[in-house]
Amino acid sequence: MARHLGLDFGTTNSALAVAEAGANSARLARFSDGEGRTETFRSVLWFDPQGAGPGQVETRAGPEAIRRYLSAGGSGRLLQSLKSYLASGLFQSTQVYGRTYSLEDLATVLLRHLRAGAEADLGPLGGPGARLVVGRPVRFANSDGEADEALALSRLRKALAQAGFEAPVFEYEPVGAAWFYESTLDHDELVLIGDFGGGTSDFCLMRVGPGARRRASSARILGTEGVGLAGDAFDGRVVDHAVAPALGKGSAFRSYMGGKLLPVPPWPYAKLRRWHHLSFLKSPETLRFLRDVRATALRPEAIDGLLHLVEHDLGYALYSAVEGAKVALSRAPEVQFTFRDGPVQLGSAVPRALFEAWIAEELTALERCVDKLLERAGVGSRDVDRVFLTGGSSLVPSVRAVFARRFGEGKLRAGHELTSVALGLALRARDLEG
Repeated sequence: MARHLGLDFGTTNSALAVAEAGANSARLARFSDGEGRTETFRSVLWFDPQGAGPGQVETRAGPEAIRRYLSAGGSGRLLQSLKSYLASGLFQSTQVYGRTYSLEDLATVLLRHLRAGAEADLGPLGGPGARLVVGRPVRFANSDGEADEALALSRLRKALAQAGFEAPVFEYEPVGAAWFYESTLDHDELVLIGDFGGGTSDFCLMRVGPGARRRASSARILGTEGVGLAGDAFDGRVVDHAVAPALGKGSAFRSYMGGKLLPVPPWPYAKLRRWHHLSFLKSPETLRFLRDVRATALRPEAIDGLLHLVEHDLGYALYSAVEGAKVALSRAPEVQFTFRDGPVQLGSAVPRALFEAWIAEELTALERCVDKLLERAGVGSRDVDRVFLTGGSSLVPSVRAVFARRFGEGKLRAGHELTSVALGLALRARDLEG
């Protein structure tokens, strides 16, 4: 019996599900993380120049990459958020320990590891008659038009083929989530789906349910919309306000020529907003510049902290603390953000209300995106029967509040936040005509 596949290739986490012909549900692949199994595959690569013999570089991906990176004391190189660059023509390739990798090469390595991990749990994927549906955002991050969208899909299609995922059908990720939500219904609804990932937030209006299934798929979708911001942007705001000022952002130093007081340049702190960008600062030229700034800085201890982060590759550890604080704020009205390592001694109370003020601009952008979708579809808030929120950032209370204010708390539904898209894509693959 053919096993149809749904693949959610995410900015932060990926997932893969299978659905057999005639089945009413889909099954998720579970990936080993060294201690147990997880239903998500962290979208991260780790390169170790010491692990595969002289002159060779070992690669790991997913939860195993994180485990090996931590057990190696933070050595090697971590790469994440590859999906965010698919639409950017500025990212062509990068050097990793003397070897040049195109973006497609990096995505291929990650997808090959994901496939191997899934097959270790589920057995061989594909086979005669099997179909593959792969998720894509409504608008890719860093996309500026149709040419960028075409570039992103071309790169993703090439990486999938090189990893053994052939003949993919692409489907919008919120539509995949709608197919999952529909599997729970015994009646028809007009549902608004909100899918909040690491790099994008995507929405669709879709008619779902037993009666709606008799219509052509295209007739059921009333509209889609998306915006290139989500969880990563929220993390970046925490870094801007709770981390960067303690590491010298906004401070000053004296120039060697004349002792003029100058502001510390903001560009190192822009890299700090994304943990995997921190390694870009570890070049001889940048380190030399930061040491020069430190020599005449009005707050030399702050620049010491920034140098320590860069020199000791602490981006992932810092990111974990930032993400942990963000997640904790989904459950508590205030959290204590703490990160301590050598000269870096960060500790401050972060009330949820303050965090919500930090991300107010992003929340407004989400509201405007929903406004645009409803207006284009000619649908009013009262016409929407349910709102299904999924993706990790859907758990942020202020994100949920955007939809509670507009549609009413009673209309909101949630669940399977990190896996609903993959499950729905597998069900979509099952129902495609052969």
